[in-house]
Amino acid sequence: METRIEQLAPELDGVLSVSEPVRRLADGFGGPKGPAEGPVWWHEGGYLLFSDINSNRRMKYQPGSGVSVFKERTNYANGLTRDMQGRLVACENAARRVTRLEHDGSTTVIMNSFGGKRLYRPNDVVVRSDGCIYFTDPWTGNRPTEEWDQTVPGVYRVTPDLGTKSLLAADFVMPNGLAFSPDETVLYINDSRRGHIRAFDIAPSGMLAKHTDRVFADLRGDEPGVPDGMKVDTAGNVFCGGSGGLWIMDSNGKKLGRIVHGSNATTNMAFGGDDWKTLYFTTHHELWSVNVKIPGVPVPAPKR
Repeated sequence: METRIEQLAPELDGVLSVSEPVRRLADGFGGPKGPAEGPVWWHEGGYLLFSDINSNRRMKYQPGSGVSVFKERTNYANGLTRDMQGRLVACENAARRVTRLEHDGSTTVIMNSFGGKRLYRPNDVVVRSDGCIYFTDPWTGNRPTEEWDQTVPGVYRVTPDLGTKSLLAADFVMPNGLAFSPDETVLYINDSRRGHIRAFDIAPSGMLAKHTDRVFADLRGDEPGVPDGMKVDTAGNVFCGGSGGLWIMDSNGKKLGRIVHGSNATTNMAFGGDDWKTLYFTTHHELWSVNVKIPGVPVPAPKR
């Protein structure tokens, strides 16, 4: 299938040109143990890191130089981000934990259990400007469950000192990608199994204001792909995988357009480049990029 940008509303013109080329940068990733995933831009170095889950590797894409192996043996890490000190935060599938890579090379376990039960398989993670860490832990039922394992899908929050761990929501079927609005007053969380994105206002405590729970957008369709991975630009537009490609919505959930790339699913995405106007995205086996008109929200999050 030929890649193309599909315009669904006139407002897409201010976000992304339909004539903008969609570039496949590399392929050959992914496999039975998982796809390419978790891209994150390392602004100081001018490169992108992403997970090749199946190969148990962290890959590096350097514009102009291509892809190389950045790290072997990552515990089959999935989602990646950076905290306010610029440290790498990773969701480690095999070790069933969320970790932080310290500047001295040591590893700190952010969270590996809740209520005395081990996490199931942390998937994606985001860090708010106050330093709090939010992540998803979907329960898929595809591994034997022991009595000390979590058996419900969860969305969690951990305070910067790692001292307080909270279960924010347990009523998702498969919580996956998550992202904050630019002002961090709204948290978007997608549910891959239900095919939609939910939105919650954030209470002053940093918890979800449950009474504000609403369906932000439904991304189901006849073509392959489910909501997976999610990022937001500085104007509040939301980018998320879905049926048939990578969807772009405004801050009210109106569908503006879709990047149709022909791969079976969009797994995750990240803004990067010197001006944060390059959108990188992963599919099951590939790494892609496209230039956008509005910069993405930087990672680490801007201090508020």
